[in-house]
Amino acid sequence: MEYQLLGVGQMQVNPKINLTFAAGLRSILRQDPDVIMIGEIRDRETAEIAIHASLTGHLVFSTLHTNDAASAATRLIDMGIEPFLVASSVVAVLAQRLLRQVCSDCKQPYHPDDEELIRLGIVPPRMRPTFYRGAGCPACSQTGYRGRTGIFELLVLDDEIRRLIGNKADSGLIRQAATAKGMVTLKDEGADKVFHGITTTEELMRITQQEVEI
Repeated sequence: MEYQLLGVGQMQVNPKINLTFAAGLRSILRQDPDVIMIGEIRDRETAEIAIHASLTGHLVFSTLHTNDAASAATRLIDMGIEPFLVASSVVAVLAQRLLRQVCSDCKQPYHPDDEELIRLGIVPPRMRPTFYRGAGCPACSQTGYRGRTGIFELLVLDDEIRRLIGNKADSGLIRQAATAKGMVTLKDEGADKVFHGITTTEELMRITQQEVEI
């Protein structure tokens, strides 16, 4: 347990005494809690109990490792959860990543070329924007970065997305439907931070090509 929180009951797993995620969840459900937080869904048994808890009126928060928010449903289905159960129990998925920020002590302006703008998914404009990158200094240990900031991608399930999940649509179709309804992707939010001089294109490309925890 990392923190003692008033009004929150906590349980730490201990496989040596057969107190696994799944066994702990079963015990917690007998206490009829309003909200359940699971450190991570990593196997079918834990996923099944979390889905069951959600379907019986509990608000369940957990983490899952995927490439983006749209991949969460396909990951649960790959674990063996029936698509209709995923579609009916999941309310929303928030993907997040941490980007290194450009060092404020040594940041320098520059104008990106067409190739860099295209990598960000931007049609090169007639007027060149101004980006920033760190030159390296003692304050950032010559890395050009100091501190980190978050980028987020929120997928809220509606009837169309639930139908896609129920039909075992791949994550690409789910993402396409969500962005058509206004979902801002991790890359798009990261590109906005590049435009505002908070991070760099290189850092954004490095981070968005990794698996994300949601």
